[in-house]
Amino acid sequence: MTACLSALFLVAATARADVSIGEHDPAVGSDEQIAYGEYVLRAGGCVTCHTADDGDFLAGGRAIESPFGAFYGPNITPDKEYGIGDWSEEDFKRALLEGRGPDGRHYYPAFPYTAYTRMQPRDVEALWAFLQSGVEPVARENTPHDLVWYARFRPSLVGWKWLHFEPGAFEPDPEQSDDWNRGAYLTNALGHCMECHTPRTRTGGLDLNRIGAGARLPDGDVAPNITPDRETGIGRWGERHIARYLEMGLTRDGDFAGGSMADVIDHGTAHLTDADRRAIAAYIGSLDPIEHEPD
Repeated sequence: MTACLSALFLVAATARADVSIGEHDPAVGSDEQIAYGEYVLRAGGCVTCHTADDGDFLAGGRAIESPFGAFYGPNITPDKEYGIGDWSEEDFKRALLEGRGPDGRHYYPAFPYTAYTRMQPRDVEALWAFLQSGVEPVARENTPHDLVWYARFRPSLVGWKWLHFEPGAFEPDPEQSDDWNRGAYLTNALGHCMECHTPRTRTGGLDLNRIGAGARLPDGDVAPNITPDRETGIGRWGERHIARYLEMGLTRDGDFAGGSMADVIDHGTAHLTDADRRAIAAYIGSLDPIEHEPD
């Protein structure tokens, strides 16, 4: 089955299409590519999961609660012992696009490779360049995951992937605008917004019939309905309201974001360009409205 997944990935990788984000199209190996890689890092929400409260930048240790126990974001600084300093670029690409480590082990989907698999090669390469050249190495040992006994059996992840992981390229919709497609890429691939805002099935996969309809997170926080349902979602928000929220955390009603979303904004979407935030707003505003079902 692992071989089948790899084969699917290789076929899909040949079809990747380009969607421009940010303000640059940097040359490989340039300072501009490293700077663009930091932009990709912010758009990808990496800081929130890989930096502990009061911890060193990207040195890991932040707990990610789940029904199966606590996962801890690993050290992704270029430290050679505890971080990714001994990885090759191919190791890094395999992690993001296939959900597999340098030793071939399958990663738990607390790491959202299910969305990152659709990242563009240019963005993956720039992110790698930034992590290797723009981040200080930190010799912080990774915190082991604290999981229930049955979730510790990693070979079971092969079956989980068979059920829930579809590797492949982001495919722009030719009938939509460039802005819409950029927003779709930022929302569904790089920003992996639906990983939190979509309820899960009993086996831990996304409920594909209720994408974006809101979900209760394992830590008790609520990821709200971000479809345009007027009663339970953001159907009363205009695109400018959504874009402002992503920049400042200020809701349509004048309240500020709290909980995990405040971190997502502070460390992520606040750093995006106005054009990219507007693109996300345009895409989200175009979704089919889904009424949120209370827990």
